Amino acid sequence: MNLSNTLFYLTAQAEGQAASGGGLTSFLPLILIFVIFYFLLIRPQKQKQKKLRSQVEAMKVGDKVITAGGIHGLVTSVKKQSVTVKVDNNVKIEFEKGSIATVIGKDSSAPEPESKPETTDSNDGSGEENTEGSNRDTFQRDK
Repeated sequence: MNLSNTLFYLTAQAEGQAASGGGLTSFLPLILIFVIFYFLLIRPQKQKQKKLRSQVEAMKVGDKVITAGGIHGLVTSVKKQSVTVKVDNNVKIEFEKGSIATVIGKDSSAPEPESKPETTDSNDGSGEENTEGSNRDTFQRDK
């Protein structure tokens, strides 16, 4: 009985050593997955953050911005840690620079021609014109 136990023990150890094959081969799939995640997820996100950080630092008066909360506006003043954004006539909001999600420069897109309100024949007879377009500033949101 002692001999059979010894034989089983030796064969089990021989099979265990052959299966291990070294430390690098067992970690190779894990290393490969990390490399794929780095090039597909981590690196592009870091590049996007770096680009946004440089755009926020180069932001100047007159640039159009979109905040992280989705507010569109025109930069009226830039301070060290914050910016003041004009969102409507006589409405200015001060934001931290970190809350700016997108910076759209003045010269990044061609200016769109201002559209005048169209007059139609189906007037209600009140004689009032639609002056909402003239009361608003020239900031036009991206569609």
